[in-house]
Amino acid sequence: MPPSTGAAAAAGDVAASTLGTTSMSAVLFFFLIIAITLVITYWAARKTKTSSEYYAAGRSVSALQNGFALAGDYMSAASFLGISGMVALSGYDGMIYATGWLMGWPALMFLVAEPLRNLGKFTFADVVAFRLRQKPVRIAAAIGGILTVLFYTIAQMVGSGHLIELMFGMKYELAETLVGIVMLAYVLFGGMLATTWVQIIKAVLLLCGVTVLTFLTLRQFNFDPTQLYTKVMELYPPPGGDPLQSALAPGALTKSPIEAVSLGLALMFGLLGLPHILMRFYTVPDAKAARKSVLYATGLIGYFYVIIPIVGFGAAVLLKASVVKGGALTALSGRELITHFDKGGNMAAPLLAELLGGQAFLGFIAAVAFATILAVVAGLTLAGASAYSHDIYVSVIKNGRATEEEQVKVAKITTVVFGVIAVALGILFKDENVAFMVGLAFAIAASANFPALLLSVLWKPFTTMGAVWSIVVGAFSSTTMIVLSPTVWEGVFGFQHAIFPYKNPAIFSMSAAFAAGIVVSLLTPEKDAQLKFEDEKLRTYLGVGAE
Repeated sequence: MPPSTGAAAAAGDVAASTLGTTSMSAVLFFFLIIAITLVITYWAARKTKTSSEYYAAGRSVSALQNGFALAGDYMSAASFLGISGMVALSGYDGMIYATGWLMGWPALMFLVAEPLRNLGKFTFADVVAFRLRQKPVRIAAAIGGILTVLFYTIAQMVGSGHLIELMFGMKYELAETLVGIVMLAYVLFGGMLATTWVQIIKAVLLLCGVTVLTFLTLRQFNFDPTQLYTKVMELYPPPGGDPLQSALAPGALTKSPIEAVSLGLALMFGLLGLPHILMRFYTVPDAKAARKSVLYATGLIGYFYVIIPIVGFGAAVLLKASVVKGGALTALSGRELITHFDKGGNMAAPLLAELLGGQAFLGFIAAVAFATILAVVAGLTLAGASAYSHDIYVSVIKNGRATEEEQVKVAKITTVVFGVIAVALGILFKDENVAFMVGLAFAIAASANFPALLLSVLWKPFTTMGAVWSIVVGAFSSTTMIVLSPTVWEGVFGFQHAIFPYKNPAIFSMSAAFAAGIVVSLLTPEKDAQLKFEDEKLRTYLGVGAE
């Protein structure tokens, strides 16, 4: 980075940014947080011996603790770095992601939390397969779960790679590799107990950091948000003077109504199919604690999503810079400066933190963001590993007769394989906005996992083949549409025109998954599944027989 480039104060002074160089404050905060989390991992490793302790923390987590851990799992790199960057670059449309991700929580609490805790053991496949034939359903569910987790992990790895690259001035590929190594240490040795406590600490730090950043931003506008939005309109006027095209109006990201509805469906219902979120309900002692933990998480996440757009708009308005082009000093707007550091806009919040709080605050925010990513990736990796080790190896290959030692060993081997794949995919998708990438993961979750999960709990005629076809159709139709969409077909592969015109496929793939599940179930009636439905309802609502 040229020395003449940097973030500047609102008044227009040019100040060199430390992003891209090693900052002592950043190094200290980074190593402090890593040291704390590694101590937690060591403590958890001594308590993690059985498969129940590795996957579900021995079901010993309280509702409040699980609420913070759920919030920590959900407030990922996409929420912090991605939404703030998307709001800074795209304005109002970036807030769609914050709203959509929040709206899924009431549905999660009322539709899924109680059945999950009472019917399942370690993964959501336990619920889908409860009254159906185990092997076909678990194989299909593992495919849907792993595809969802992989796409979600890509976003976290991209965010972490750019963060480490800019904070320490190292190559992106090396940064990705280092993140993968530290993340594997958490999961391999500490399991769910370590991941839970890392998430709790990280959630508290992130909420505190973003609150301070929001306070510092609003202080520049006399704590009046309308002054901030007025400044946004002044600096980024709508083309042709049309107020419907302004930064405070929709249409920058989702110009098509179909695209907007598809994105909304993915963000809302994708939550109900995220394996690493659903796994959290097995860590609490009972269904009541599961519901309470969702209530706590909803409050924490709601507060976070209310204030994070202010950070994005603040970055677009307050950041300024000057660069030397052709021997002349050229001014850069906030948006131009943000994209100068990262095309996806993911560094908007760290840049604003340095501007308003100096290098020390930048170091703290960057360290918290890094802890956020590590904790979420650890949870995702654990979910991906459990999808194979519990649903495929134990339930299908070993017919449920694997020893505790075998289960944990296979989970750890799968964790390493998953970590290597995550690093490779993080390198491939390096220029994408992390919030957008998570939106794609939500589309897969809403298509592959949510329809089968909902139908298995609420619809008596649902059958084994209906579940298999619902998951397979949802998983592969959503993944195929994403590959053929402008995001991958044009952005990653470099083709001129995408085969599938929409960036988010949920409206098509989720509908196909529901249709496949219903039609195939009606064509292949299963008497045993219907007979077991009443037993399932008894356990779902009264908790009789729940572990």
